[in-house]
Amino acid sequence: MERIKKLFGIQYPVVSGGMVWCSGWRLASAVSNSGGLGLIGAGSMHPDVLREHIKKTKLATSKPFGVNVPLLYPEQEKLMEILVVEGVKIVFTSAGNPKKWTGFLHDHGILVAHVVSSAAFAEKSEAAGVDAIVAEGFEAGGHDGREETTTMALIPAVKKATSLPLLAAGGIATGQQMLAAMALGADGVQIGSLFAASEESSAHADFKRSIIETAEGGTKLVLKQLAPVRLIKNDFFKRVEEAELRGASAEELKELLGKGRAKKGMFEGELSEGELEIGQVASYIHEILPVKTIMEKLISDYGEARNRINRMPDLV
Repeated sequence: MERIKKLFGIQYPVVSGGMVWCSGWRLASAVSNSGGLGLIGAGSMHPDVLREHIKKTKLATSKPFGVNVPLLYPEQEKLMEILVVEGVKIVFTSAGNPKKWTGFLHDHGILVAHVVSSAAFAEKSEAAGVDAIVAEGFEAGGHDGREETTTMALIPAVKKATSLPLLAAGGIATGQQMLAAMALGADGVQIGSLFAASEESSAHADFKRSIIETAEGGTKLVLKQLAPVRLIKNDFFKRVEEAELRGASAEELKELLGKGRAKKGMFEGELSEGELEIGQVASYIHEILPVKTIMEKLISDYGEARNRINRMPDLV
C-alpha cells in the first residue's frame, strides 16, 4: 500500500481507470481531489482533445493525476509529445508493448505503469523498465486478456513474477474487494466500472443508467478474434455472439463492429446498437454518485472489513 502511495504521491492507493468515453478531466480531477489518482482516458481522444483535458485537469486539481494511453490506438507520437509538452508526470500504458515508449517517457521524467493480463506480460513489462504493474483480471470491463484469468488467480501469480508495485484491477467496486486484492499481494487497486457510473464520468446519462440496471451475468467477453472486450448484453452484443457461434471470420466481425461503436454506446447513449463496455461488478452498482461519496465509502468499507478480519479467530 505504501509503495503505491509514495510512488504516485497520493493519499489512498486507489487509481481510477482511464476508460474511453468516461474518463475525462472532470472524473480525473475529482478522483485526485478525493485522495486517489485520477486518470484521463486518452484512448477516445484526438491529440487536441487530450491537450484540452490535461489543461482543464490542471486547473481543477493541484493533486497528482495521470493519463492512460492504449498503445493499439493511432496518433501515438502526437499523444506522447503532448504528454511531455504539458508536463504530465504519470502515464499508464495498456494494450501494447510497453518497451516502445517507456524509455522515452522516463527520459522526460514521467512515471510509467503498464496494464497486463498475465504473469508473463508482467515479467516483460518489468524488463521493459516500467515503474508499476496493473494486473487486470477477466472480470474487468472493456478490453481484456485472452487468457480469461480472474483477478483472484492473477494477482498472486503476478506478485510472484515481479517485484514492482502492483495494482489489482477487474472486479473491484467495494472496500471489501480492495482488502481482498491486497490480501492477495496487491499494493493498491485500479477501479473502472464504479467510476464510469459516477456523476463526474463523461459517459452518457443513459449509459450510466444501463450500468446500474445490469444484473448478475449481464455482461460477457466477446470478439476474441479481434480484441477481446466485455460488453453489456444488448442487441448489438447478441448479433456479435450469434456471429461468433456460427463461426464468423475476423473480417466479418470487423464489418459487424464497424467504426465508432463504443462512442455511439457510451458517449452518445445508443443502448441498443452501441458497444457498452463495463465490468462484471456492474451488478454491485446501484446508484449514480459523486466521486467524493464513492471514495469515502470505499475507504470506510475497507476499514470496516479490515477490522472485521482482525477480530476473526485463528484457525488453530
